[in-house]
Amino acid sequence: MAASRGRSCVRCLRGGVLWRSSPCHYEYIATRHFLGTFQKLPLQACNTGARKVHTAPIRSLFLLRPVPILLATGGGYAGYRQYEKHRERKLEELGLEIPPRLASHWEVALYKSVPTRLLSRAWGRLNQVELPYWLRRPVYSLYIWTFGVNMTEAAVEDLHHYRNLSELFRRKLKPQARPVCGLHSVISPSDGKILTFGQVKNCEVEQVKGVTYSLESFLGPRAWTEDLPFPPASRDSFRNQLVTREGNELYHCVIYLAPGDYHCFHSPTDWTVSHRRHFPGSLMSVNPGMARWIKELFCHNERVVLTGDWKHGFFSLTAVGATNVGSIRIYFDGDLHTNSPRYSKGSYNDLSFVTHANKEGVPMRKGEHLGEFNLGSTIVLIFEAPKDFNFRLKAGQKIHFGEALGSL
Repeated sequence: MAASRGRSCVRCLRGGVLWRSSPCHYEYIATRHFLGTFQKLPLQACNTGARKVHTAPIRSLFLLRPVPILLATGGGYAGYRQYEKHRERKLEELGLEIPPRLASHWEVALYKSVPTRLLSRAWGRLNQVELPYWLRRPVYSLYIWTFGVNMTEAAVEDLHHYRNLSELFRRKLKPQARPVCGLHSVISPSDGKILTFGQVKNCEVEQVKGVTYSLESFLGPRAWTEDLPFPPASRDSFRNQLVTREGNELYHCVIYLAPGDYHCFHSPTDWTVSHRRHFPGSLMSVNPGMARWIKELFCHNERVVLTGDWKHGFFSLTAVGATNVGSIRIYFDGDLHTNSPRYSKGSYNDLSFVTHANKEGVPMRKGEHLGEFNLGSTIVLIFEAPKDFNFRLKAGQKIHFGEALGSL
């Protein structure tokens, strides 16, 4: 075999020329191409102790492409998170209580590095683009099907009436769709899902079961204590500043608005709004899964805190922003501009509604229109009431605006 092979190669040379029709020509071309790739690689000298060996760096054998790598790692992480959620749902179906897994500092920092404020501003502008008449029904029908919107409750059911997505989000309801309960002192200010409720203890408030946030970080310092020369001595002192009457307790209730819910919110009781505090911040998602994952999520996000008093003492309503919900509107506050580039994170700005001309503030009647979101978000009520105040709720239940939250 070797001898015949040699004779074949000799015949192929024929005077020192390699003929293209011969098999040796293709072997020669392949070998030359293979060796040529190594000749083009930058060489590095490695001292093995006996002699120098020249090798090509591994990174030059192929080009690293950052986008596919980011997509692969991000997809893997998202898949892992979905698997964890699926496992948690299965354990919950078996009746087992699952301790919350909180995000680490680097995970929160990584999430906050995403430009959600910029994306939310872009989404807000997109929502205000007027759609062609023929395109409105298919676009709105897709949104209605995706998020389970009940358009039979809308004051105007004809989808062609809404010029853009923003008008559909902020649709008005038929008067009889949400009757206001007159028998109970506090009603739900919006449609949504009850995440948690109860008494505020040790200046910590539950955002979901097992995950809390600081009451003072959420509401900010009391305006009349900012000039004190010394900070409060005890941990529950901030709570004591809010409870103005002896024998009362501090209560809270968290309502999550999904994208398909009615996006306006109303006054939950008869009260007087005396002060508004706007916290520019991040716009992370506030869905229940994220609320179980990120501690003090509501303190990180942009929010508008309305404080005042009702017949039993202190009362507050806070509208918390979220991803694609940079726009929080309060109807009687024309100076409020949320998700604005002129405000920096970590600050807050105050506005008092008590003036020389109006020494009481803004009176609100139970059920009166108060404000609106651009998309789903969260409402947090924190208020003072006597010890015999009882919530008429269950955690996780769906609730509509006008239904009872609790009473004495």
